[in-house]
Amino acid sequence: MLKLRPSSRISQKLSHVLGKQGFQVTTYARPDDLLITRGQNARLFDDLHKKEYIDFTAGIAVTALGHANPEVAKIMCDQAGKLIHSSNLYFNPECLELSEKIVEKTKEFGGQHDCAKVFLCNSGTEANEAALKFAKKHGINSSPTKQAILAFENSFHGRTMGALSVTSNPKYRAPFGDLVPGTEFLNVHDELTTLSSYISAKKDKVAGLIIEPVQGEGGVFPVPAEKLLGLRQICNDNNVVLIYDEIQCGMGRTGKLWAHSHLPPAAHPDIFTTAKALGNGFPIAGTLVNEKINNALQVGDHGTTYGGNPLGCAISNYVLDVIGEDKFLAEVTRKGELLSHRLKKLQQKFPAQITDVRGQGLIVGAEFTEAPKDVINEARNLGLLIITAGKSTVRFVPALTIPDEDLNSGLDIFEKAVEKVYG
Repeated sequence: MLKLRPSSRISQKLSHVLGKQGFQVTTYARPDDLLITRGQNARLFDDLHKKEYIDFTAGIAVTALGHANPEVAKIMCDQAGKLIHSSNLYFNPECLELSEKIVEKTKEFGGQHDCAKVFLCNSGTEANEAALKFAKKHGINSSPTKQAILAFENSFHGRTMGALSVTSNPKYRAPFGDLVPGTEFLNVHDELTTLSSYISAKKDKVAGLIIEPVQGEGGVFPVPAEKLLGLRQICNDNNVVLIYDEIQCGMGRTGKLWAHSHLPPAAHPDIFTTAKALGNGFPIAGTLVNEKINNALQVGDHGTTYGGNPLGCAISNYVLDVIGEDKFLAEVTRKGELLSHRLKKLQQKFPAQITDVRGQGLIVGAEFTEAPKDVINEARNLGLLIITAGKSTVRFVPALTIPDEDLNSGLDIFEKAVEKVYG
């Protein structure tokens, strides 16, 4: 690991900054010996503790084009000198360009075939809130009783009250009491006939169904294509709006522009959501809909103060241009195969501890027989940042631009950490 040598003055200042952690609300448990001060592509630096890390987290699948991307920095600087915000009372050219680009690239790269419009907002949970509201509005237009939302066990859709209502984990839900009524959770492993019977029996009450094509926070579980195709047909049969949450698994993460780009048009959603990588770290998100959903909406049905601001849209226009290229996506697939191959070789060495390796592209999970906290901590000590998902999964979501050298070096460290804990 490269040892950094900041001046004593800088070290004193950073040490003082770290001491301010007591002023933060008690919602996170962070390591006390880590203060991220800067980054470069797939590496992060802690100038206080003089450490450098290979980063397999990418800000939780956010910095797809790497930390401190120079072109993103230039765009931010140039746009900030022109216009950052003007409100949604007026058009701005960056927002209009992004709106057209995200719809057209979606169709060009095999995503939602009837994609028509986008609502721009600021975060994944806001994008999902909009999706739920749009689905409910469509349902209520059909019948006042058609308001319920179906979601799936092992899901994660956000922390606001609506998004939390369709997030199944009791750890996130229980502390906040009653949530949005009319939400029920299904088991994604149930047979399609079982799911069809259940949804058909409730079709007069159900407005929408939301699912992640790859369940990210739940442990990196890709939902089988035949299941998504079947759910699409069930939703068609029962006038239920189908929503795909692509907050984490979209924007090139699986080797396609969208995770549902791997599916035939017959499995495409009515609504899908994106965020995280869309702004490479700048807060921006989108809820994309077909004409059926757009026709259910009226002026004033939804809104956002910051959504579609020129700065965020200028960045996202660049991000989409880079990721929305066949060569770029092919490289994600190739790197994903390298990652999965090496993890499966490690699984062969530790079959009693690593029970599964699964995922697509550069969203991969290694399932352990127990919570891998010790492996995570040892990896950090050796210079690698990784995170968990679900109860016992190590999640690998590095920058899509990670060089092979860093990918292999990070996997070397991960292997050493596993050997140290279990060897």
